Amino acid sequence: MAKLAGKVALITGAAGGQGTADARLFVREGAAVLLTDIDEAAGRRLADDLVREGGRAAFRRHDVADEAQWQAAVAAAQAEFGGLHILVNNAGTIARQGIVDTTLEAWNRTIAVNLTGPLLGMKHAAPAIRDCGGGAIVNISSTAGLTAHDDAAYTASKWGLRGLTKTAVLQFSAWNIRVNSIHPGQIADTGFFQSGGPAFAHAARTAIPLGRQGLPMECAELVLFLASDEASFISGAEIAIDGGYIAAGTANLRNRVRRDFEAGRN
Repeated sequence: MAKLAGKVALITGAAGGQGTADARLFVREGAAVLLTDIDEAAGRRLADDLVREGGRAAFRRHDVADEAQWQAAVAAAQAEFGGLHILVNNAGTIARQGIVDTTLEAWNRTIAVNLTGPLLGMKHAAPAIRDCGGGAIVNISSTAGLTAHDDAAYTASKWGLRGLTKTAVLQFSAWNIRVNSIHPGQIADTGFFQSGGPAFAHAARTAIPLGRQGLPMECAELVLFLASDEASFISGAEIAIDGGYIAAGTANLRNRVRRDFEAGRN
């Protein structure tokens, strides 16, 4: 049986990268999916493709920093598909500015999208999920929510989302809603990956013990698991999906530097 048969999901930031992978996998596993994004053209193309392939999908333009748009998105999922069981807070942005260089505009927009957006999503989606008997929320954080990152606003927002997830567990468990966060590292074929440039990608790959970037579908498989009944006793988890970077990235780099030093000295 399909893992999400009979479920309705709302996925933000669904027009590209990991969000698209999530949407395709959810539809394949039987879910009806409301896709939201600020990229209306790409979002509508994806929804049309999924419907042509036999899935149940619809698109709505949605700025996650706007509370009224959240209310409308949740209402649209209910009207289109009859309820809501799953929320994936995937939409995100990054400024790539350090503390000294950060503009207030970039700081405010990053926090608005990456942290206020998921807050508003849970505020308005959780009661709808409760009314359908419960379900799951998956917040897409980052390894920047587990360790340091050069972008000040991005790091603050992702650490904040990690903490907000814990508060949601405390407040929504009585509604039979599980809430977890995942923390992707370098994931290829995403806008975030491309915005870092080739030098950043090379350095990150060098630090990853598995020696490669991840793929959007690898993240999607984890999101699917956490959204499905297979994860029925998992709530409040923070799962790094990063090729071992958080666990052993520093030691991996140290070992490489040591080997290079010894080879050079010999």
